[in-house]
Amino acid sequence: MAYNRGLMRRWGDYRASKTVLFWSCTACVVGTLVLGFTWGGWVTGTTAGTMASTAAAGARAEVAATICVNRFVSAPDAATALASFKDTDSWKRDDFITNGGWVTIAGIEKPVEGAAELCAQRLLEAKLPSAKVIGTSG
Repeated sequence: MAYNRGLMRRWGDYRASKTVLFWSCTACVVGTLVLGFTWGGWVTGTTAGTMASTAAAGARAEVAATICVNRFVSAPDAATALASFKDTDSWKRDDFITNGGWVTIAGIEKPVEGAAELCAQRLLEAKLPSAKVIGTSG
């Protein structure tokens, strides 16, 4: 009957060796690292820097594209320019926007990378605001 002890009693009497403790701690560290990098969203410093650079470039392109659309739509010949833009081949639309100067921001020597493509996508969906009639009373 001496060998018929309960689980709690056996657990309390157990004394792990240094080898068992070492490998248990090592397995916990490795398991934590694997879970952290796969499911936890952890990244290395290089990956974080790359992600930040990509996000910054995307934000610059978004701002430049918004400015491009506003400049394009507010131009005096916007209706004609939009019609000729839509008649342009799809692979030449970025060049049409860049050559028109709508995507170049003051103080920057060359257009922001990716802005012409975003501007072209937005202009395809854009509708020109209707002209206001001056001098009418309602």
